[in-house]
Amino acid sequence: MKNSHDILFSPTRIGRLGIKNRYVMEPIGPGGLCDADGTFNARGVNYYVERARGGAGLIITGVTMVENEIERCALPSMPCPTLNPLNFVKTGKVLTERVHAYDTRMFLQLSAGFGRVSVPSVVGSTAVGPSPIPHRWLPGVVCRELTHVEIKTLVRKFADSAEIARTAGFDGVEIHAVHEGYLLDQFAIAMFNQRRDEYGGNLENRLRFATEIVQAIKARCGADYPVSLRYSLKSFIKDWLKGGLPGEAFEEKGRDIPEGIEAAKILEQAGYDAFNGDVGSYDSWYWSHPPMYQAKGLYLPYNAILKQAVSVPVITAGRMDDPDLAAEAIRSGKTDLVGLARPLLADPYLPQKVRAGKTDRIRPCLSCQEGCMGRLAAFGQVSCAVNPACGREAEYGLTPALERKHVMVVGGGVAGLEAARVAALRGHVVALYEKSDRLGGVVIPGGVPDFKADDHALIRWYERELRALKIPMTFNTEVTEDLVARAAPDVLIVATGAKPKLLPLANEPHVYTAEEVLNGDKPADDATVIVGAGLVGCELALWLSEKGKATTLVEVEPKILARAGPLCHANAEMLKELLRFRKVGLMTSSTVEHWTEGGFLVRTGDTETFVAADSAILAIGYEPERRLYDKVRNAAPEVYVFGDARRVQNIMYAIWDAYEVARAL
Repeated sequence: MKNSHDILFSPTRIGRLGIKNRYVMEPIGPGGLCDADGTFNARGVNYYVERARGGAGLIITGVTMVENEIERCALPSMPCPTLNPLNFVKTGKVLTERVHAYDTRMFLQLSAGFGRVSVPSVVGSTAVGPSPIPHRWLPGVVCRELTHVEIKTLVRKFADSAEIARTAGFDGVEIHAVHEGYLLDQFAIAMFNQRRDEYGGNLENRLRFATEIVQAIKARCGADYPVSLRYSLKSFIKDWLKGGLPGEAFEEKGRDIPEGIEAAKILEQAGYDAFNGDVGSYDSWYWSHPPMYQAKGLYLPYNAILKQAVSVPVITAGRMDDPDLAAEAIRSGKTDLVGLARPLLADPYLPQKVRAGKTDRIRPCLSCQEGCMGRLAAFGQVSCAVNPACGREAEYGLTPALERKHVMVVGGGVAGLEAARVAALRGHVVALYEKSDRLGGVVIPGGVPDFKADDHALIRWYERELRALKIPMTFNTEVTEDLVARAAPDVLIVATGAKPKLLPLANEPHVYTAEEVLNGDKPADDATVIVGAGLVGCELALWLSEKGKATTLVEVEPKILARAGPLCHANAEMLKELLRFRKVGLMTSSTVEHWTEGGFLVRTGDTETFVAADSAILAIGYEPERRLYDKVRNAAPEVYVFGDARRVQNIMYAIWDAYEVARAL
């Protein structure tokens, strides 16, 4: 272990509870990890145990409901201790006993509910709230105001749930949440809380719900039973459904920092033993669930302020996967513990690898949110784009192959790399061929912008893993039918990727492809028109605007990102807002006609507009490169095509398809 990271593995405490190190698995999910009676299933047990095995000092589960009547959720969506207390204790005890075997502590996160930010696929088209306020996701839906009796019922259910959790072996509970704009946070924020009883009005009244919860738990479970609070110091709300961006000047309509400091002091006095701190709200979702466009360690400046306001420990997440950043944050007093959610989905063994000084072996999280938050919202299941076994560790893990085969992999993009890695791990003899002089495929240009650095980190990770597995790699070689015949593999995997789509415009002067510009083969120039406002075009526009280039996006569809995705809402919204903030020009339902001196003519309906520019960049997407597959589809006993060569999608499906095929060879 490197001395610079020693502090990450020093013991600490929350209340009287000892914790072996500073790494905390943050709550995420827990879609797919429970049964309809609100208890953890075998998949959920294996999911959390894998993170304990990987070295986390404390695990905080995903959202757990305390009841399912006031805000009724479709089951199974989240655990709920009060639905079937006996079975919850039985399954929970199995979970905590196995986690404790690794000397890892475990908190059950208990939730008051979603309120105006409820997920329609889980809660439906009705919602509750502190007051009759508009729903975040459903236009025209107004939340029903919680009654006084319902609030008291929820407080009692928190105490019931905490007592059940303690019986099941959980070392403490976390309250979800005076953060992100969930129901408790809606009570705490004046913009949302228009009540006239003792739960509305001044700050102390608006926090009464949260303070009564911790007091009820302490009364039921004892003063020493740890209770942490998920807490946001600042909301970043400009207005209803509008968030503030990093560096943007705006009037805070939610909780500002001075009120956040005052609220934290009240909540600590009420009995909370730790603050799991961040910033943001569902009106600025890209703060609470930061995409790659946010900086690493984005919450540290705010939690440094929180640390000065409270005397109990502070946990900080927010893209904290860099161990150098994490260690320095603790040394400098900005936080006490380091929270990781998505990075522990990508690599459950991150803490162990840091401790062993093997940080180069950590599989990076891309902050793409495709397999985690995006998949949760769309399909109610948590997983990870770069780790297909996440959330299904037992049934989807790797086993040794019964028959050793010679596997020929053609293509060094992520699909080919994952196939080669998995096949070699299972004991097959693997050889990889790449026509260029480096690995990565379309991820090479895609990862050029600073905010996509983790994409390149993923390629470096694959390079190291394949070297460690001693997989021979042949570069600068275009595989032909003859080469396949001479190699005579048992299994042929064609992962030749994709090539950029072109338009007749490509023959005009000063017109380049996005790949040429990103790879540095062609100049971006000071003013440019980007043809295509999908993900590649929008990210290219953002990158060029950050470099001071004047950029105009021209999109044939009526809106941008129409053909990209589906993207996680937080990623898509932040990208759109950043383009607006950076003053990137936008012309939708439009096409670029041709070059004319000093710029390009753009047609919108019957109108032609001259756009001054030095160049145009084509970013209209990719098409599968299948020429080799069409020639060799019958050249081996087993032949597979996947990744972009089968269908152009995203990194997640390239990796998932490769994993699926290679794990079954």
